[in-house]
This record gives sequence, structure tokens and C-alpha cells, in this order.
Amino acid sequence: MSSSTRSGSPSSTATDAPSLGAFRSVPRTGVIYVTAEATRHGYRPDDPEWCNLGQGQPETGPLPGAPPRIESIPVDPADHEYSPVAGLWELRETVASLYNKLYRRGLRSQYTAENVAIGGGGRVSIMRACAAIGAVHVGHFLPDYTAYEELLDVFRRFTPIPILLDPEGGYDFSVRQLRREVMGRGLSALLLSNPCNPTGKVIGGEELRAWVSMARELDCALLFDEFYSHYIWRNDASPPMPAGMSSAAAYVEDVDRDPVVLFDGLTKNWRYPGFRICWTVAPKSVIQGMASAGSFLDGGPSRPMQRAAIGLVDEDATKKETAAIHQVFAEKRQLMLTGLRRLGVRFDLEPEGTFYCWGDLSGLPPSLRDGESFFRAALEQKIITVPGAFFDVDPGKRRGGRGSRFAHHTRFSFGPSKPVLELALSRLAQMVRAAEEHD
Repeated sequence: MSSSTRSGSPSSTATDAPSLGAFRSVPRTGVIYVTAEATRHGYRPDDPEWCNLGQGQPETGPLPGAPPRIESIPVDPADHEYSPVAGLWELRETVASLYNKLYRRGLRSQYTAENVAIGGGGRVSIMRACAAIGAVHVGHFLPDYTAYEELLDVFRRFTPIPILLDPEGGYDFSVRQLRREVMGRGLSALLLSNPCNPTGKVIGGEELRAWVSMARELDCALLFDEFYSHYIWRNDASPPMPAGMSSAAAYVEDVDRDPVVLFDGLTKNWRYPGFRICWTVAPKSVIQGMASAGSFLDGGPSRPMQRAAIGLVDEDATKKETAAIHQVFAEKRQLMLTGLRRLGVRFDLEPEGTFYCWGDLSGLPPSLRDGESFFRAALEQKIITVPGAFFDVDPGKRRGGRGSRFAHHTRFSFGPSKPVLELALSRLAQMVRAAEEHD
């Protein structure tokens, strides 16, 4: 897929916009790209005729057994003022308390409000961390979350180092391999989503404990994007991990010395993506650096939304929400896996976490075997998917235009409601049958 295709339109020339020569063309990546292309085909978010299997958000309505959804937000007179850049102290305390109750009961070292910074969305929080990282080598995996591509490139202070995961091995990566990468490539930090978006691979249990231990030993910072950490489909529910959840916080020995930085928020695990309230949990010194970065990057999150979040980030409410998610999303996961397999889609790994199925299209009719062609054909059926090439993260486009290893993959989201998934699978079946007849 060419850079011009991935950005949605050819780059503007100086002749097109002579007064804007100082601005570079920023590509649309992942969900932004596919949504823009779908909009050209008539897509609207509230149109029931469209099936958005490309969406990076879960369904946001009521679920059986979940706490009631917030329908109104009061505004305190103080909310007309700026928020502290690191967030409201009350919410920072509540987040720290939640992590201690879920993952650190009985441990000597406990998180406090000073170990938490609130940000206006996950990208903002990770961007703050990237701005605070020095001139070092930062490892990242392939494939991984599409937005990392620009985040790892924009500051130009550190050097992004790609680490390839093997589809034939189910994207497994042992701590022995990790140690070799850290020592051999001189990595000082590693950014990754866990569970992984898009593959659904989970690093959990004793394996996750070993990763944290290695980071402590080698002083390599682990930056864990844990936004899907309540969508765990394999059984890691041994103490200290609550059922259906996973976090590296459980294996940190000293919250102010271990080089472990965690990102999470209301977006996925509480199903409030529109709130744009997320947080970072890390050693105090890291939080201080991120707050300084936030002062010039974003200025701090919304005060009313932070106040609304305080009641959501409660231990009992969080466990009820997670249990409801598992009841509903486990059924949708199986529906999607079964339906896609019937079409001929293969899986290197059944999703152990997240609400995505990472499908290999190689077994489909020739006209549908690459992610871009599949995406274009699905748009004609009013279905949105995300081509796998977007997850082949390439900061700075340094690979010289080589094709992606994941050109034959596509990410399918089972975030939408069950009726939407059923309609999409029915239409995709018709699309594949038509391609079989034509090809």
C-alpha cells in the first residue's frame, strides 16, 4: 500500500497551497483512514445500514449486570477553571486506590495519587510519555497499534527499534528473546499494547512477572498500553489477578523504582470512549516528567469529565462492569471466530484478549486475499474493516516502500452489538460467494 493510498489522498504540492509549505502531510492511519474512506461511500455513524467492524471502541449501551450508564454530568462552579495538568487530585487518588485493591493487596509498596497522571485520552497520555523519554533506543513490536507509528516518530529525540513477532509462533515472545533484544540492541524502553491490538496476544501470569523482573534487572522501561486489560479471554485469574483482568501492576515490587509505566482509561474497559479520560500509573519521577510535558502539549484534561470518572473507577463498579463485558463479549468473540472461519479466514492466534479478530485472508478467493482489496470490496457491502498493513508500524517510513508482512491480514472488531455482527457476517458470506464465482 503506497503512502499516498494510506493517507487517503496524494500529498499537496507547493503549487496547491503556497502559503502552507511549512506543514508536512500527516497520514491518516488505521481507523481514521478506513472511516474517512467509508464516509466517501456514504457511511454515517448513526446509519443502521452500516456495519463498522473497523471500530476501535466497544458498544457503549447498557449491558446486563453492568452499573447504570451515566446520562448526565453536573458541572461544579470550580469546573469552569483549568484542571491541574496532572489531573484532579481526587481522581488520581481513586485510580491509585483501584490499582492497589485489584492488584497489590498485601504488598508493601502501594501506589499513591503522586503515581498517577490523568490525560485527555490514551494517545495524549502516551504522547506525554514519549515527550519525556530521552535520547535512547525504544523498542516496539510488529504488528502493534497503528497510532504508535506517528507517536514514535514525531519527537525525533529517541530512536524507534522494530522487533518482529512471528505469526507462525502465535506471536509469542519469550523473556529470553526479550532479554536478547534489550541487550543486543541497547534498548532503554519498550512500548507495547498488552493485550495486543491487533493480534489479541496476552502477556500474562508468570510470563508477565518475568518481563517485569527483567525490566527491573536491566533497567529497561516497559511502557504497557493496557487499554484492553479487562478483555482477557484466557484464564489468568490466579491471585493476585482478578478474574478477566490483567496488569503488570501486580508484579511491580517498588512502585517508585521499578521501570514500569501503565496506560489505561475509561475508553475500553469502562466503555466510555467519548469521555476522553485516561491515566498513566508510574513511578513519581515519571509522572512529574509527564506533567511537565503535558503543560506544553495539551494543558490538562476536562474537569467535569474527571469528576464524572471518580464514581466509575470504584472497585465494586469496575468488577461488575468487567463481569458484564465478559458475559456479552465472550459470546460475540465466538460468533465472530466461527463466522469468519466459515468464510475461509484463518487465524494465527485466537484472540486471548481485546475485542478483535486478527484474520489471515490467504485462503479466500484471489480477489479478496489482501487487506486493501478485502476492505474495498467490503465497503461496497457497507462493512468497514482495517487492512493489516496499518499495524506494520513504520515510524518515519524508513523501509523504502517495501510491502508489508501483513498485507494478507485484516482486523475485524467485535466491539459492535451482536445484531450488527450477524448482519456483517451474512453480507461477508455473500461477498465471498460472489468472489468465488467470479474468480
